[in-house]
Amino acid sequence: MRARFEIVRPVFAVALTALFFFPIYIVVTGMLKPADEIQSSPLGLPAPPTGENLGAVFGREDGLFWSALLNSVQITVLSVVLLTLSSAMLAHYLVRSKARWTKPALLMLLSGLMIPPAVILQPITQVLDAVGLMNTLPGVVLSNVAYYLPFGVFVFSGFIGTVPVDIEEAASIDGASRLRLFWQVVFPTLRPAAASVMIFLGVWVWNDFLSPLVILGPESGTTVTVGVYRSVGEYSTNFGTLYAFSFLASLPVLLFFAALQKQFVAGLTAGSVK
Repeated sequence: MRARFEIVRPVFAVALTALFFFPIYIVVTGMLKPADEIQSSPLGLPAPPTGENLGAVFGREDGLFWSALLNSVQITVLSVVLLTLSSAMLAHYLVRSKARWTKPALLMLLSGLMIPPAVILQPITQVLDAVGLMNTLPGVVLSNVAYYLPFGVFVFSGFIGTVPVDIEEAASIDGASRLRLFWQVVFPTLRPAAASVMIFLGVWVWNDFLSPLVILGPESGTTVTVGVYRSVGEYSTNFGTLYAFSFLASLPVLLFFAALQKQFVAGLTAGSVK
């Protein structure tokens, strides 16, 4: 039985890997083919490969890709930075505070993880419209911060509980203020949690489609995910440029994930040693 399992396991792993790799193969090979070759041989390799589709995306007259890329970078960077800092500070206060109301407040905050974003999208748009932030980039950033804050607090609160309180008490005895205590003593010990929060939230915010589509609207710019949707024609679609746009839209977040993953693994190793 064990020998049979040892044979089935690698076969299952290879099949599952191929299943996940297949859409990437279609996109990468499709963006290197002319339109007629995509229709005639969708699964074949490009022979020879062409860069016309990438050039068409880069050289659009409306500059859709470049404006969408700029908006996505601004929204993702601002959202991740604000979420990481605010959720770390809030989690530290809720975990270390001895007040009775902090435990129920933490549970109520974490219950926000169970609410789908589409359910609260309409109330969010009403609030943003009331404060004059509808159809603006800050409106999208604030909606991201409001929705993803419980996840950041959830990750940081679980990690802060493992950090010894003696370190903070020693810094307080040495005369460190609360702000200095957090930034110079507490936050450096949260590197593994901060890396995981930045990885997950960075990917989620970058790939978000519904919130930028509704909050920004058609007249206030677009993001790369919405740009892929708007690059599809009403009556006809050039799949070569569509594949190229999709690949370019996914590339930055893949590079970000790969770069930060190394730091994440190093931080987890350091934390386990400590």
